[in-house]
Amino acid sequence: MEAYAAALTYAIPGFVLLIVIEAMAAHFMGKKINRAMDVISSLSSGVTNTIKSILGLTLIILSYDWMVSHWAVFEIQSPFWLYLLAFIGIDFASYWSHRWNHEINIFWNRHIVHHSSEDFNLACALRQTISEVAAIYFFLYIPLAIIGIPAEVVALIAPIHLFAQFWYHTVLIGKMGFLEKILVTPSHHRVHHAINSEYLDKNYAAIFILWDKWFGTFQEELDDVPPVYGTKKPVNSWNPILINFMHAWGILKDAWRTRKWWDKIRLWFMPTGWRPEDVKAKYPVEVIEDVFSRRQYHPPASTALKAWSWTQLIVTNLLLYYSLVRIADFAFQDLLLYSAFLMVSIFAYTSLMDRHPVAVIAEGLKLLSCLGLVYYFDGWFGMDSFFSGATYTVIGYTVLSFILSLYFTYAEAESGFRDKNTAPNEI
Repeated sequence: MEAYAAALTYAIPGFVLLIVIEAMAAHFMGKKINRAMDVISSLSSGVTNTIKSILGLTLIILSYDWMVSHWAVFEIQSPFWLYLLAFIGIDFASYWSHRWNHEINIFWNRHIVHHSSEDFNLACALRQTISEVAAIYFFLYIPLAIIGIPAEVVALIAPIHLFAQFWYHTVLIGKMGFLEKILVTPSHHRVHHAINSEYLDKNYAAIFILWDKWFGTFQEELDDVPPVYGTKKPVNSWNPILINFMHAWGILKDAWRTRKWWDKIRLWFMPTGWRPEDVKAKYPVEVIEDVFSRRQYHPPASTALKAWSWTQLIVTNLLLYYSLVRIADFAFQDLLLYSAFLMVSIFAYTSLMDRHPVAVIAEGLKLLSCLGLVYYFDGWFGMDSFFSGATYTVIGYTVLSFILSLYFTYAEAESGFRDKNTAPNEI
């Protein structure tokens, strides 16, 4: 956990820098690729995933360390082959886990948040899941265990493999010649994120596009079919915590409502999007058919709300960064409480971005939990040792956050802002 947290202290600033560079490049190229609220939602989703990762809240059905210690047949001495085979094996496992997440109804819930952005930019790469509560694809790593790839090698290569998938989430890079034949490029991944019928459920590979070509899921980006991004069932929310569970909630409702017991069971494992006929007729849901007539989700947001949402994101990231730097000093239960506060904060300000009244309730809970934590720990998790007045600063922030949630939810709404501002929110 500490090693991963240390890696994130370097990776997070790197991701942010690249997102800023992409935004500047887009500006000079005259392209609008970012909307303020969408980017904030994406980065907030990245924070939630980071919190889940450092807490280790995933059920490991069978650990890789156990598999390699019991099933290894070979002992590879060459470091070159160890790391190369580990990378290829992880990439192969990634292809199949990614494909099944798309193709099986309940498993789509583990991945929907990554596709929820209706824009395609580097920020959307950080929309990563918190709903993956069980490591169900452990069996894909059995070949690596059998050939004797040590657990520490897999632990080192896995985050590198994940971070290497960041760069190709962009519309600013066109086709890349010979590399298109071997590697996943921005063009390939634009196809993967598109909801056009020509592109749907294609290009699952993470690094080597060869997997898609070999297993029949490859699709080239067509010059006359511009990709349209998002999900066939629009999520219509900036709240990454809600997005992470809304598909599972929909399946649960369908399973409860359908009259046939067989449908109640098979619904979970049918192809993604399948619904029982009786439920589909009685409880229709919005599914985009004509992708080019789709209207992007952007509830009205004043300049003040956008500025405050950026402030909330920055403060949340600073608080997260503090936990990453001090993670060795946190007991697990303390880290759990700290993380819960951050999750409530993200839920609150992204609900406010949605213009949902629940934001006020969430902000009230955030304020009360802050005061309770300060009382319990006699300060804000030792932050006063870093700079004087840290505890009062955090309290002041939560009080201000609650007051502004009241203002944006009620005062600004009563002024008629909601009806007057319907244009997209560009950065």
